[in-house]
Amino acid sequence: MFELISDYQSQLLDAFWVTIKLTVVSAIGALVLGTVVAAMRVSPIPVARWIGAAYVTIFRNTPLTLIIVFCSLGLSTTLGLKLASGGRDDIAENNFRWALVGLSVYTAAFVCESLRAGINTVPLGQSEAGRSLGLTFGQNLRLIVLPQAFRAVIAPLGSVLIALTKNSTIASAIGVAEAALLMAGMNETEAAPLQIGAIFALGFVILTLPMGLLFGWLAKRFEVAR
Repeated sequence: MFELISDYQSQLLDAFWVTIKLTVVSAIGALVLGTVVAAMRVSPIPVARWIGAAYVTIFRNTPLTLIIVFCSLGLSTTLGLKLASGGRDDIAENNFRWALVGLSVYTAAFVCESLRAGINTVPLGQSEAGRSLGLTFGQNLRLIVLPQAFRAVIAPLGSVLIALTKNSTIASAIGVAEAALLMAGMNETEAAPLQIGAIFALGFVILTLPMGLLFGWLAKRFEVAR
């Protein structure tokens, strides 16, 4: 096992660095998009609520592999929508960016539901007090509801982030050079499947365990007193 780590040290570092970039950028995109969709789901406008509900229903029940492959083959290859300039060297970057899109829109549905649960924990009287002061729906949501909702769902959002880290392996389906693609390549050239599996399992534990501990601490630190 240690010989394999030594032989593939640079490839392992590069692959897990791609995994980290996929996770961080997708997490930011999913958080922004998920917050917008959550706001739509609690909006007083019926059409916005319907669109938000449709988004969550569609993406929560669609396999992530299908979403990422559709982004690459459907939107990029078939429709010609490129996120990187043309050229042989930009194919990998284009696939990487479409993987970010797929991971973001998929994870946003789970962020939305976690955040909506947090919104439901905010006492109704606080929203009514905001409206009595003349705050609009957007101001009420931004100044009163969302700050408390985020504090209430730190732990669930941490679970979503950990799931996103593991889901990033799906990007290998469109050739993104992250950990899962390297693992597949190593299994083809090395007759040591158990050791290879242990290496990548350890790598993901190193990535996800600190996240769980951090979000657990943050949840206790910023817990909303009731």
